[in-house]
Parts: sequence; structure tokens; C-alpha cells
Amino acid sequence: QVQLVESGGGSVQAGGSLRLSCAASGATGRGYCMAWIRQGPGKEREGVAAIASDGTTTYQDSVKGRFTISRDSAENTLYLQMNSLKLEDAAMYYCAAVPAWNSAFCEGAFRELKTFRYWGQGTQVTVSS
Repeated sequence: QVQLVESGGGSVQAGGSLRLSCAASGATGRGYCMAWIRQGPGKEREGVAAIASDGTTTYQDSVKGRFTISRDSAENTLYLQMNSLKLEDAAMYYCAAVPAWNSAFCEGAFRELKTFRYWGQGTQVTVSS
């Protein structure tokens, strides 16, 4: 079993920055596609960014140029650097993962979020004016 724990959420003014972290444990030795997924009040879940084991990344158009997803394999940690935050970015941010051997599968999972097998509890991001 895989456990995911997010941290780093909080309150920030519009235009500010925040860095989210996701600590993963229980890996089986298989490669994983990992992603950040968010859900605002009354809205459906939306994929923010995903990263494959080979480092290939995928971003939602609305965050391109502002957010950066990265991973530290040795530390088993996933990150999301968020810059130039907007009010629309306020949401609960979840870390998710699914076993995957290539970037193509990861891109497919990003298009169909139900593919992700493991989910964290989420960390809240609030953006104020």
C-alpha cells in the first residue's frame, strides 16, 4: 500500500507564492505517475500538474508558466511550486499517484483522474486580495 501526505498549504495574497509538498511511503519498487489535483468549493476535481517517472510533465493550461511540479525520487517527495497565485487558485490540493511505466500512461491518467489509485488527504490553499 502507498500512503501520501500533503503539506505546505496556507493563506497567501494574490500574486504571492506557495510551495506544496507530498511525502510518499510504501512504494513497491514500481514506477509511479504522480500528480497534483485540486477541488474548489462547489467545483469538480481538476488536474493541476502531473509528472512521470522519467520527468515528463503535464500542466493544466491555466497554471502554465506559474506552477512547477517536481519530484525527488531519493526522498520520495513530490512538490508543487506555485507563483503568481490568483484568487481562482484557491482550493483543496490533493497529491495522487498510480503505478506507471512510461509518460504516455501518465498523460492518459491526467486526462482521466479516476485512474489515480492513491490519494492524500489534501492541503488547503487560500488566496486573498
